[in-house]
Amino acid sequence: MTTKEKVDEHLNILRALQHESGLFYAAAPGVTTGYDKAWLRDNFYTSLCFEESGETETIKKVWRAILDLFLKHEEKISWAIEHKPHATWQYIHARYHPETFEEFWEEWGNKQNDAVGAVLFKLADLEVRGIKVLETEDDKRIVQKLVNYLNTIEYWNDADNGVWEEYEEVHASSVGAVVAALKKIKELGSINIPVGMVEKGEMALEKLLPRESSTKFADLALLSLSYPYQVMDRDVENIILQNIEYHLVKERGVIRYKTDKYYNKNKIDEWSEEAEWTMGFPWLAIIYARRGDKEKARVYLEKTEKVLTAENKLPELYFSNSEKPNENIPLAWAESLYIIALLEMDKISG
Repeated sequence: MTTKEKVDEHLNILRALQHESGLFYAAAPGVTTGYDKAWLRDNFYTSLCFEESGETETIKKVWRAILDLFLKHEEKISWAIEHKPHATWQYIHARYHPETFEEFWEEWGNKQNDAVGAVLFKLADLEVRGIKVLETEDDKRIVQKLVNYLNTIEYWNDADNGVWEEYEEVHASSVGAVVAALKKIKELGSINIPVGMVEKGEMALEKLLPRESSTKFADLALLSLSYPYQVMDRDVENIILQNIEYHLVKERGVIRYKTDKYYNKNKIDEWSEEAEWTMGFPWLAIIYARRGDKEKARVYLEKTEKVLTAENKLPELYFSNSEKPNENIPLAWAESLYIIALLEMDKISG
């Protein structure tokens, strides 16, 4: 199968996950895991492959929906700017109903500053590159409020739930997402960035890196600081890649971090046998392809293709040392990274 045929097949897999509103489900609708919802972060990552494939209308539809979602909740965002959230539910939520754009109110790790950073980063990036998504004064106003919100919560030292929606710590991947977003917004020139807001984030990153947090020295989420955010210098990136490849890369995926309890196969103490996430392989392939390391990029792309299911889809994860995936098939985020890895590999091989 040619690269184009593979890309087209997996784009079609993702198209089946897009709601009429424009938002993508995190995984197949109907799964019992709760992944039949729309995450801000997952929509960001899922949209990237359509961007790389040149499907501008799909991109505009996704980001129009996300802007409308924030406008729906503008009153909440305004309240948070004025009062500063003190409870998790007062933060901008991470998950929404793909049709109504309503928040889900069950107990959840909703303090996810990286998700807000991801949204701002891409909105600004698309504008800078001439793909107009900020169409109205309402759109520009809500972007300004998102910046003000991140300033109010002091994102540079705010203990959030991070990419994995778990323990509250200051996460390098969350801080880095916001720093990347603010730098990109500065290129627009039409949104006000409070004085010192970028610099405080950069100082926090300098203290944290190459760790993800005070408790995690190696974490799959740190790859985001290389792709798509590009907020690390090469020396720090080298250390992070070395740590992830040595400590986290497994046979059928990349564990998120040591002692990860989510889908841990060891039901007695949940200490070892961490789940192996398939998205880690194409993510590493993208990074190495962009670094010009064709051989390592090929290794990780081949690893990705070995863990496709019989239906040629990427699950969220496999249980440790097994060929058993969990129910979240396909995981939209993983599928998108695979498509991008295919396209990046094609660029350096052509």
